[in-house]
Amino acid sequence: MDGELPANSRLIQDELARAYGVSRQPVQQALLLLRDRGLVREAPGRGLIVAPLDVDFVRNLYEIRVLLDGLAARLAAERAPERAKIEGPAYLEKGRIAVERGSLSEQIEADMRFHAFINELSGNPLIGETTAPHWPYLRRVMGEVLRDDSQMPQTILGEHVAILDAVIAGDGAKAETLSREHISRAAKIFVQRLKAQQESSEQEMRQRRTRRIR
Repeated sequence: MDGELPANSRLIQDELARAYGVSRQPVQQALLLLRDRGLVREAPGRGLIVAPLDVDFVRNLYEIRVLLDGLAARLAAERAPERAKIEGPAYLEKGRIAVERGSLSEQIEADMRFHAFINELSGNPLIGETTAPHWPYLRRVMGEVLRDDSQMPQTILGEHVAILDAVIAGDGAKAETLSREHISRAAKIFVQRLKAQQESSEQEMRQRRTRRIR
C-alpha cells in the first residue's frame, strides 16, 4: 500500500518468507487475502505480482465515496456537532503535523482517521462498514499520487477543516456539500494523474519493444 514495491513486481513466496522470517503458509494466506482485495493478481507465467492500479476501478470507488462521505457528513452535523467540536480538532492537528513533517504515511493515516471519525459521528455504522474493505486500495491510490505532489496535502487538510467547521455548526447541508466536493476534487486529480502515469508507462514499454526489434 505504501508503494515500496512497484506495480508488476513479482511476489515469490519463498523470498517473502525468508524476508519476514516466517513459514510459507502465512505468506500464502496473506497473498491470497491481498489478491481478494485487488492489491495482488496472477500473471501468466509469472505467478503473483503487485497489481497495477485500475483507473476505472478507482473512478468507481470514488463515485461511491462521494455519496457515502456526503451522507456521513450531513448526519454527523445533525447528530453529533458537540462531539465534533470536542474531539474533532485533535484529528486536524494530526493532519497538520503530518503535513509539516512531510511524512506521506502519516498524512494518509491522518486522512483515513479523519474520515473514519466523521463516519462514526454519523451514527450509521453501515457507512464505515461499506467503505472499510476498499480502504487498502484507496490508501495505495493516495500514496501513488501524493508522493509527487507537495501542494495537495495542504489542500486536503484545508478541506478537512472546512468540513469539520460545518459539522460543528450543525449545518448538515453545507457539510454534505463540502464533503462531496472534497471527494470529487480528489477523485478527479487522482484519476487524471493515474491515467497520465499509465500512459507514460505504456509509452515507455512500446519504446523498449521498438528498441529490441531494431
